[in-house]
Amino acid sequence: MRRLRAEWERQNAVLMAFPHIDTDWAKDGNLNRSFAPFIRIAQAIAYSQTVYILCKDAKQIRDLFCSTQNMVFIETDYNDTWCRDYGPISIERDLKPALIDFRFDGWGGKFEASFDDMVNKSLHKKGYFGTTPMESVPFVLEGGSIESDGEGTILTTTKCLCNPNRNGGLSKSEVEENLNRYLGTKRVLWLENGYLEGDDTDSHIDMLARFTSKDTIVYIECNDSSDIHYHTLKELKKELKLLKKEDGSSYNLIALPMCEPKYQNNHRLPASYANFLITNKAVLYPTYEAPKTDKETGVILKQIFPNKEIIPIPSLKLITQGGSIHCSTMQIIY
Repeated sequence: MRRLRAEWERQNAVLMAFPHIDTDWAKDGNLNRSFAPFIRIAQAIAYSQTVYILCKDAKQIRDLFCSTQNMVFIETDYNDTWCRDYGPISIERDLKPALIDFRFDGWGGKFEASFDDMVNKSLHKKGYFGTTPMESVPFVLEGGSIESDGEGTILTTTKCLCNPNRNGGLSKSEVEENLNRYLGTKRVLWLENGYLEGDDTDSHIDMLARFTSKDTIVYIECNDSSDIHYHTLKELKKELKLLKKEDGSSYNLIALPMCEPKYQNNHRLPASYANFLITNKAVLYPTYEAPKTDKETGVILKQIFPNKEIIPIPSLKLITQGGSIHCSTMQIIY
């Protein structure tokens, strides 16, 4: 009996991976400038729980912090910083903690990922997950591509999970069989619409819509008819309204604003407020130097999570490489 845990369940640690000289963060020659958002995320997590920080040079990264309380620096090989997509997936198996190590192929072969794909095995072998069993499986799946309500329902997109560049392009039913086998999934809620320009993940769900409880889904809403995302996000909202809970009732839907367009070298960046992280005592959410919607998002999240601290993290630098806070982290329960 398996159950995919929800992000709001009690966590043991959060995994992060800091930029290093062999990542794309170093291409512009300003590697040191790329550390800022990662430092802020790590500090915000570490004030209340453990954060595992992957790095190439532990002393170099440790020296970036005034305090390293609750921080564990782990020297290992990895290709990139988006550990949401290659970190271990926390499940419950026969009422006991377990971890699943899915295959990671660099978002359908877009990027080199051979080191990323070995991270979980390395950490498990070194004992960072205690005695919790970890199962490595041959199925390609990224953590950012699925949202769990903790009770057997997964929210996801067909553009990602049924993409030919993952697992050869399986049908919905074939994907569902694998999700049931490895994660104990009872139901899969499929979304056909929604994407963000600049996102290399083929429409990861954590950029578009998120469970915040078993009854509530937050989603990105675009009200600017001139925005390139207007039509697809309008269709996404229609799909969400049609989704039903197990008892047949509708979900409570809460809209998050669409950030004003942000660009780098004339390319639109994937600025999404849905890419927040839920920790034991806080919610870390991205801000993008867009005062109106940055503030509005914080107010909405405080209403959703009244008992958690809501922490804004400047994330404009993060999205220059295609991801944000949730993409940069993976909660671990062991």
